[in-house]
Amino acid sequence: MKRERLASGTGKGLFRKYPVLTITGPRQSGKTTFVKQNFPDLPYANLEDLEAREFARADPKGFLRSLGDRAIIDEIQNVPGLTSTIQVEIDQKGGNGHYVLTGSRHFKVMESLTQSLAGRSALLTLLPFSLEEALTYRKILSDGKSLSIEKVLYTGFYPRIFDNTLNPTQALGDYYTTYVERDVRQLVNVKNLMLFSKFIRLLAGRVGSLLNLSSVARDAGISHTTAQEWITILQASYIIYLLPPFFANIRKRLVKSPKLYFYDVGLASYLLGMEKEQHLISHPLKGNLFENFVVMDFLKHRMNRGLKDNLHFYRDSQGREVDLLVPAGAFHSAIEIKSGETMNSSFLDNLRFITEAVSTEGSYLVYGGSLKANREGTHVAGWADLPQLLNEHFAG
Repeated sequence: MKRERLASGTGKGLFRKYPVLTITGPRQSGKTTFVKQNFPDLPYANLEDLEAREFARADPKGFLRSLGDRAIIDEIQNVPGLTSTIQVEIDQKGGNGHYVLTGSRHFKVMESLTQSLAGRSALLTLLPFSLEEALTYRKILSDGKSLSIEKVLYTGFYPRIFDNTLNPTQALGDYYTTYVERDVRQLVNVKNLMLFSKFIRLLAGRVGSLLNLSSVARDAGISHTTAQEWITILQASYIIYLLPPFFANIRKRLVKSPKLYFYDVGLASYLLGMEKEQHLISHPLKGNLFENFVVMDFLKHRMNRGLKDNLHFYRDSQGREVDLLVPAGAFHSAIEIKSGETMNSSFLDNLRFITEAVSTEGSYLVYGGSLKANREGTHVAGWADLPQLLNEHFAG
């Protein structure tokens, strides 16, 4: 039996408050399972199905009538015009809790929402498993004796890998071919898939770093315009995540470039050529992948609660950087991320200066070891205690 997702309460609550609940997120993040589990009494239609798609396009009113007053419509981006008919239907009916929509391409879904369902739909982003959710499948993330960070970074968090105990290399390779390349072909004219493959693998090699688009374009042998177009598509398809820099005053903004992460660290590891978790032990990008994993867990924690993204990093002209700033009312919580397994006082160096630059409320260190302590006013937690840290200090 599949476990209940942490976003379940949020989704049910939003459906009671809005006529429509729209759930977006990557392919294979568990959206279909989520809506069927949380709204089991609603009729279901999937617009990936050719017959359903043609029916919805040819006769949108008849399609909705066939589903009844309340329904789930999966992959709404396949028939974006349907949202106009949904708008008319819900305006006539009044009240809340009519339709649950899902979509895997953010900008197409958002375009439909802003044009037809503005003010009528709540939006929930469902990402792959958080660490807390993945730990309910503890054996998959264990080396047989204890939890293994290498196995976490290698496996990633797509639910299907956990539900079906799949080999991550095989599953992520299939995911890349079936969804990433297919979606990109549908959204933009990629004439050379080998070039695109080179481009996305170059991005994986820059995980956790400032995005220098000109450099990536040059190394991939494509124009800056093409690189920007592909970046936009990869963002819209929930493949890459760009973390913006923090600035309190636009005139004092010191770093313009975002930092590059992948929504799933396992996919990044796959693109870097990892074929088993042992390959990560001494890999030069292990620290970057560890940072990717932690940043994404903070993001998932917020998304599961229906909160806005609002995450940033801080970097000044001297190169001093704090990995993550999380909103805390009028303040920010500062988070430093280190993959080292042995606690070192130098891990706190960047947290010592941040209070001079940003109004902070609490500082935290998440690292590759297991010590749980308070050092110099900073909450220290090993990576396996990240769920507890998030629930205790970032309840939202």
